[in-house]
Amino acid sequence: GGAVGKPRVSTPWGARGCGVGSGVLLEHCCILSAIGVPLPGGSSLRCRVPTGDSWGIFAFLCAALCNLPTVPALNGTEELGAGQSIQKTYDLTRYLEHQLRTLAGTYLNYLGPPFNEPDFNPPRLARAERVPSATVDLDLWRGLTDNARLAANYRAYSRLLKYLRGLDGQVGTVELRHRLGHFCSSLQGLVLSIAGVMSSLGYPLPAGPARPPPSSGTPAAPNDFLKKMDDFWLLKELQTWLWRSAKDFNRLKKKVPPAVVTLRIEAKGF
Repeated sequence: GGAVGKPRVSTPWGARGCGVGSGVLLEHCCILSAIGVPLPGGSSLRCRVPTGDSWGIFAFLCAALCNLPTVPALNGTEELGAGQSIQKTYDLTRYLEHQLRTLAGTYLNYLGPPFNEPDFNPPRLARAERVPSATVDLDLWRGLTDNARLAANYRAYSRLLKYLRGLDGQVGTVELRHRLGHFCSSLQGLVLSIAGVMSSLGYPLPAGPARPPPSSGTPAAPNDFLKKMDDFWLLKELQTWLWRSAKDFNRLKKKVPPAVVTLRIEAKGF
């Protein structure tokens, strides 16, 4: 009539109550032993669970943790090489392409007809030549060295950014100013990213723009229509530059090996 006690199950570890907690503790003991942590009780405890209740387990863990300052520090560091820098620049270029489609649609609607008409394709005026042109023969462009193409991209986006910032103070709607400001911030990031790619490849930054940027003394457009033409060509050239830059960085990332992940081990004592 008395209660039947549970049968005692012998374990290969010779420990009482060898449940989940003991299994986890065993795993921790083996890991600590493998990396050279001196365990309390000497080598006899290196791969076995200590006997005793939960307080004994707790005391054992505390004793092991006290020895952690002598564990070699494993510092996983990733060398930010040219491959990763190029990939990030490519991703940013594609993001700017997407962002420009939204911005251009909003801005051309702000300019009104005929600038917001899909088939509007006016000839490029002499005034628009101040904006860096991407209409270079593709075969000629691909024949340039990587350094020359990167330098041309860096100069072009630096100048395009100056023109875009000039538009920010001229538009009359809050939403459009907000979108222009956000796009300018992203474009500034692209300029810095291109500079990072050039640095990682060992190329020097261009000494300055190919042509001087517009200054406060630059004469304004004689009428509102020509001013809108300047803005139209600015967006059109920016679209072409981003399209071509995405192709440039896509080809360049295939030529550069990916970044290498290294593991540095630093021994730290008390």
